[in-house]
Amino acid sequence: MPDPSPAPARTSAPAPPTTPDRVGLATGVGAYVLWGTLPLYFPLLQPAGAVEIIANRVVWSLLFCFVLLAATRTWGTFVATLRVRRTMRLLAVAGVLLAVNWLAFVIGVLTDRVVDAALGYFINPLVTVALAVLVLRERVRPVQWVALGFGAAAVVVITAGYGQLPWIALTVALSFGFYGLIKNRVGRSVGAVPGLAAETLVLAPLALGYLVLGGVQGTGTFATEGAGHALLLASSGVVTAIPLLLFNSAARRLPLTVIGLLQYITPVLQFLVGVVVLHEQMPPARWWGFGLVWTALLVLTVDGLRSSRSNALARRAKVGA
Repeated sequence: MPDPSPAPARTSAPAPPTTPDRVGLATGVGAYVLWGTLPLYFPLLQPAGAVEIIANRVVWSLLFCFVLLAATRTWGTFVATLRVRRTMRLLAVAGVLLAVNWLAFVIGVLTDRVVDAALGYFINPLVTVALAVLVLRERVRPVQWVALGFGAAAVVVITAGYGQLPWIALTVALSFGFYGLIKNRVGRSVGAVPGLAAETLVLAPLALGYLVLGGVQGTGTFATEGAGHALLLASSGVVTAIPLLLFNSAARRLPLTVIGLLQYITPVLQFLVGVVVLHEQMPPARWWGFGLVWTALLVLTVDGLRSSRSNALARRAKVGA
């Protein structure tokens, strides 16, 4: 899923542009479209189960990251990252959260709950605001409190309609929210590819052990379902890294406000895949819940655009003075 870490910071790098360029828009849209169509990819990996898919994704993502590190000559950055204990502790926690996020998402896809997974990514911006208040002690504008209220009401409505918490949506949203919080702490010093390589390196021993054990016990599918199946599992590394690279390119070229708007492409596409392509049921409680979430996001987006415009005008006035 999307990696919220920005491109590596360099003191000599220019500031992000105030208007998007065509390359940035193309790579940004490409990244979010690929992430949005992932629900069509994971069913192709069956009969592998969710845990086996995630184990393969970890191992093959790590190997593909090694190829990218060699191709981009950023091995030095990766090795330097491994030597910083505090950074590696944070990336280890980020890796665990990423694995939880991947697992919840894949379980949702394989159990015909793609819409629930999409709901998780719709809720994620609300979780980010909540974490800013609870963890970072940031001040929240009244409009943002309204948005959080709509988000909480959505969870209550969906829970009442289903008789149980939408645990896939909440797990996806919370794991990615905390993952984004950690990546925000290390993202300025660790690039996207070295960061993903470090996170998957932490998870790789457990993932590889699971795959080896499954092969020995005959429960794994990598070597038993034919070459096509094995290639599809191996392609999970590419499927993970390519959108990340596109996003990294977009983050260098686009203003943050544009990135914030583009991020909604992913859950919208996932929602459409679940409802239109996979024909998942949308009972009234789910529609009402999604309506409340969409209202909350509209409130957040309008407030964010107004705040961004006000800040830009203030900076322009300061420079003019």
